[in-house]
Order: sequence, then C-alpha cells, then structure tokens
Amino acid sequence: MLVLAQISDLHLDGTPRATERAERVMDHLRALPGPLDALLVTGDIADHGAESEYAEAAALLKAPFPVLTCPGNHDRRGPYRTALLGEPAADGPVNSAHHVGGCVILMLDSTVPGHDEGLLDAETHAWLEATLDELDGETPVLLAFHHPPVALHHPLPDSYQLGEPQALAALLERHPEIVAVLTGHAHSPGATTFAGRPLLVGPGVTWTLRLPWEGEAAADRDAPVGLAFHVLDDERRLTTHFRVV
Repeated sequence: MLVLAQISDLHLDGTPRATERAERVMDHLRALPGPLDALLVTGDIADHGAESEYAEAAALLKAPFPVLTCPGNHDRRGPYRTALLGEPAADGPVNSAHHVGGCVILMLDSTVPGHDEGLLDAETHAWLEATLDELDGETPVLLAFHHPPVALHHPLPDSYQLGEPQALAALLERHPEIVAVLTGHAHSPGATTFAGRPLLVGPGVTWTLRLPWEGEAAADRDAPVGLAFHVLDDERRLTTHFRVV
C-alpha cells in the first residue's frame, strides 16, 4: 500500500500569511504518526516566480519523506530550477520521474511560459512516451501536473485549464498502467474522471475557491489550509481523503 500526501498552490510571496499557511501544513505532515511514502506539490509554489520565493520554498518543504514538485502557471522555470531544485537554469519543461514504493510518479510541467492556461507540449509528450516505454507496463503509474484537463464548473479555473486534453486522453488509452491523474490549480478539492481514470484535484494552501453557489467572491482566504491523502492499494485502486489543518 502506497500513501501519498498532496498539497498545491502555496503562492509563496514573502508575506507572513503565505509563509504561515505553508508552515502549518508542513508541520502537520511532518508530525504524522504514520509514515508517508511521498509528498506531491502540484504547482504554483511561488506567487511571482522570484528566486527568493523558491529559496523559501526549499526551506519550508524539507521533510523526512520525499517531496516531489511540478510547476504551475505562477512559477518560472529558470528560478524554479536554480533555487528550488539546485539545477542550472533552463527554459525547457520541468519533468521528472520518481520510483516510490512500487509505483512510478511522473511529475509533469503543464505550464506555458507567459500564460495562465496549461499545455503538455510536444517535448513533454515525447518525454512521457519515452519514459513509459522504458517501464515494464505492469508497474502502476500516477501522473501529476498543475492544470486540470476537464472543466470543474467554476469560471476561474475553467478559463485556464489544460489545452489539447485529447492528446493526453489518447495517451491514457494506450497506457492502462496509468491508474490516475492528480492536479492542482483550482484551489478546490475535487474528484472526477478523465479518459476513464480517476482525476483528483488537490486543494489550495493559500486560499480556497468558493463555487458559484457558495458566494460571489471567488477566494475564501479564511478557509483552513487543505491537503489530500491518496492511498494506492495492491489492487491498483486509488482512494483519496481530503483534510484541513
């Protein structure tokens, strides 16, 4: 059994509020009595893409378990690589593969530099196909990236969702070993399906989205910090629990 935590949309901006909310959820995760196999952080780690924001993130995200990240539309690839990952600055997409507890987790870059909408570009699709081809086809795979590939029924995230989702759907059809897709971006916990697979949307750390029937102001800044726990069992069944701290 694999146990993963997911947080998203920290939007670290150097303010005490953003720092406190990120510290709160990380302190909670580090203090859990049971072990986590990994923490996934699905984008918008920084609010302005500044190196100082990623330096703060690197310190805040230190944990006794693996912490796997991918960028969101507020992130900037160069500073993200240098200050958060300790890698040379580069303009290409930030994609990474991780073997965790008998599962492969592929953290994908769905950002389009200079734009808020998302896209898994040709380079990312080629990397994804090559990475999947190198696996045995039996090991379960989870895909994680920022932008949901379906409408979530709120005009804000639905205006900036993943473009060309049909290409991803076709890839999922060719690769039954992919058991689920995990995203962020919406600032609202959600569960739906995409191309016949579970699609789980992680809640936001910085604020929570009010749905249209919950009120006019989109951002509920007083809502508690949200997170998700994903459990992948030996039958490749993914169960998700949402929590607040």
